[in-house]
Amino acid sequence: MRRPRLLFYCQHSVGLGHLVRSVHLVDGLSRDFDVTLLNGGPWPAELPQPSTIDIVHLPALGLDADYTLVSRDERFTVDEAVGLRRTMIQERFRATAPDVVLIELFPFGRKKFESELMPLLQAARSARPVPFVACSLRDILVGSRRDQQGHDDRASRVTNEYFDAVLVHADVRFAMLEETFHPSVPLRVPVYYTGFVREPLDQDRKRARERERRVLVSAGGGLVGAPLFRAAVEAHPCLLADHGLRTVIVTGPFLPAPVVDELTRREAETTGLEVVRYLPNLGGEMAASVVSVSQAGYNTTMDILGCTTPAVVVPYSEGREDEQTARARRLERLGALRVLDSDRLSTQTLADAVRDALDWTPLPVPLALDGRTRTSELLLSLCRARDAGTAS
Repeated sequence: MRRPRLLFYCQHSVGLGHLVRSVHLVDGLSRDFDVTLLNGGPWPAELPQPSTIDIVHLPALGLDADYTLVSRDERFTVDEAVGLRRTMIQERFRATAPDVVLIELFPFGRKKFESELMPLLQAARSARPVPFVACSLRDILVGSRRDQQGHDDRASRVTNEYFDAVLVHADVRFAMLEETFHPSVPLRVPVYYTGFVREPLDQDRKRARERERRVLVSAGGGLVGAPLFRAAVEAHPCLLADHGLRTVIVTGPFLPAPVVDELTRREAETTGLEVVRYLPNLGGEMAASVVSVSQAGYNTTMDILGCTTPAVVVPYSEGREDEQTARARRLERLGALRVLDSDRLSTQTLADAVRDALDWTPLPVPLALDGRTRTSELLLSLCRARDAGTAS
């Protein structure tokens, strides 16, 4: 009896969060499915590619600060990349003949990519047998678009017409879809909560390690991390003098090169300051630090919940981005971390927040964190239930 085939579409546009979560998901899904991942953004050389799945790298696209579609592959213009991607997606759908199509975020986001995703959904509905189609969503959606009501209504209509299920990778006690999704067109598709998705904890993180006298500063992929990193560099001398704390800055692979060069120069002239591009086990390094300072993306907060290190988060909140602030505030109310709003970020406020964190112990948060395995189990059971209903 053959294993079911699953085609997973993921497009990360600014940071690494969507890609990292998707990699954790497909690694778990590969236990029960033959998985093909359609990757739409640049893949950092430092991020391992799971050997258990087939990865198709589409010509990389992303969004700039004005939410304009840009090419991340110097071989192609945007128009060339768009046309080639659409063709590649259709070819891979036909070659894979998937039993399940799993699309990350769309139609609740990624409207810029509908020209390649609507043909995929239409092909899925026209295929025989028809694959099970599901949407993969994070815990909290962006809720401050210019035409939010129109966006939500359109997302509900597309989901009702083309999708069989919505999978929200969160604990229902922490966040429910209807809290950040308010369509006037009722959503008729069933919504399932898988629990949060994170990588399995390694043995080092399970053991109580002696923490190093250091502050670990990170910002996901790093593309929008410059203000936080600069504040950390300026706060470092007083933290070193007053508390003997080193500062380690993890820039991430997408921090612009001029900023990396700037931080590297400061590292060379500053005692106790270390700048690294990437750490393969960021969660483990966080667990071995006395304080973590970061933004509040989905994967970073999963690392925070996976250890007992006091954490200060500075949510990214530029433009229409309000998801990180919403997540951070909820976790702060649970006693899991402390929040420093980005509009209050300065040398002094960051130094004060780190000092406060040294005398603070985070509370354990009783949330479901088994979404990596639960998603695979859920999809398998949904597919079998549908197949049994069709057969009868």
